[in-house]
Amino acid sequence: MADAKVIPFDDDRSRSGGASRPARRRTGAGGPGGGRGDGSAAPVSALPGAQVPEPPGLSPEAEAEAGEGGREPRGAVDVDGSSGGWERRIAGGLAFLRRRVTGDYDVDEFGYDEELTDQVLMSMLRPLADKYFRVEVKGIENIPSDGGALIVANHSGTLPLDGLMLQVAVHDNHPADRHLRLLAADLVFHLPVVNELARKAGHTLACAEDAQRLLEMGEIVGVMPEGFKGIGKPFGERYKLQRFGRGGFVSTALRAGAPIVPCSIVGAEEIYPMIGNAKTLARLLGIPYFPITPTFPWLGPLGALPLPTKWTIQFGEPIPTDGYPPEAAEDPMLMFNLTDQVREQIQHTLYKLLVQRRSVFF
Repeated sequence: MADAKVIPFDDDRSRSGGASRPARRRTGAGGPGGGRGDGSAAPVSALPGAQVPEPPGLSPEAEAEAGEGGREPRGAVDVDGSSGGWERRIAGGLAFLRRRVTGDYDVDEFGYDEELTDQVLMSMLRPLADKYFRVEVKGIENIPSDGGALIVANHSGTLPLDGLMLQVAVHDNHPADRHLRLLAADLVFHLPVVNELARKAGHTLACAEDAQRLLEMGEIVGVMPEGFKGIGKPFGERYKLQRFGRGGFVSTALRAGAPIVPCSIVGAEEIYPMIGNAKTLARLLGIPYFPITPTFPWLGPLGALPLPTKWTIQFGEPIPTDGYPPEAAEDPMLMFNLTDQVREQIQHTLYKLLVQRRSVFF
């Protein structure tokens, strides 16, 4: 009997790059050509003791997750590696536009539109905070995870970009996804377009009634007591806090029993170095001041571009107010002491951050 020829299961020639052998059809019991007779492939039996690999597909956990509402499972990747990101974004954008057109969205009593703020306004401001000003946030854990709190910050920069960057800092960095509701000056709500956008972003009039109602609703409220005195001060007085008014924010916090969180912002003072103020022109335009900077109005619209300074926003330890009796809000001496305490804490932190800063731009 002639020697039998051994045919290996794993042909080495296919690994070495040689010509591959043509695939053979298995002859099954169902008919010629290996079919079952219904046109489908015949089942393949495994060798004794061999493990049959499971067909590629989703794991039971992924299948269960995909079955919930037809959603794509986490970690699913398209053939091109895009993870379906663009498809989901387009679908989300179309759904957002449909809700906008049909009016199927919520707005609170102050005009705050959370969906528009999260998906549009924050998306527009985020590149400015992350890439242009490169805002560094410290002490975000000092903002409580629930309940109302009053954030008190210094104000500067000629234009109120510091308030917007503060809103982005809280929105993007707080682990509890909290939103900041800023108290704005009357002028903001007298300007066309700006008025509507401010309401949609959650800003409201800087009055004690609105602030107290927001705090009692458990919101994070932001106030900059320096007002126009701080934002419109000359460049030579940068990082020197102006008066904090009569302490109205302290009285509001006492009535609501909300903690006060001091906040220090470094970097905003240099975005528009204000070297002059055209007061006559400001009176004609009905604005608090008309800034003159090294680039504005000399370079026209280009002069309105802020300088790309490096920012740091630090939230200090909260000052509790819930331990005071209800009549404490009417005590002028207590309000003066707490106002001075908040102001000194912000000023001290500003000096400390300025000492630590390597450069205005880096």
